[in-house]
Amino acid sequence: MAQAVAAALGFHYLDSGALYRLVALAALRAGADLDDENAVAAPARGLQAVFRGGRVLLAGRDVTDELQSEAVGAAASRVAALRAVRAALLARQRAYREPPGLVADGRDMGSVVFPDALLKVFLTASPGERAARRHKQLMDKGMRATITALLRDIEARDKRDRERAVSPLKRCADAALLDTTRLTVAEAVAQVLAQYEQARQAP
Repeated sequence: MAQAVAAALGFHYLDSGALYRLVALAALRAGADLDDENAVAAPARGLQAVFRGGRVLLAGRDVTDELQSEAVGAAASRVAALRAVRAALLARQRAYREPPGLVADGRDMGSVVFPDALLKVFLTASPGERAARRHKQLMDKGMRATITALLRDIEARDKRDRERAVSPLKRCADAALLDTTRLTVAEAVAQVLAQYEQARQAP
């Protein structure tokens, strides 16, 4: 959805969650202890990530499918709670903001990374709907998964993100709430574009 909004506006796109997945992937490959801040933050400082056409490139190599595994997703949630990792990625994320504009997708984009953003939208959907969407996404990629397990992981990840000490998941006071549970991607994109236009024209 965020990619569609960026494409409609002709803006750059940042998937911050993919950055944490990239760090997690690098840590898993290195056999690093996911609770060791220094070991996990090291690859975060040198990430060479590019988002292009729905794909994620790391140092020029397409790692999109690898990032979608549940193991990487679970590891990403853990490393995202580490202060050193978030500090290492902060400047890197802000560097993506270039003319003509940027659509940034992530759990602390409005609260921490881009607090001065023209428009902030807090997207939500019921855990059951999110699990169903994730299940379809994985099945389309030929990956095995069960909705029950996905729902359990989503609820655990949300709880962990809400309760973490560093950049906890929360809605900014100035963020518009958009519940997409009963919306198609096209309908949700249309609503965000309308909100952007209103924000752009506001005095």
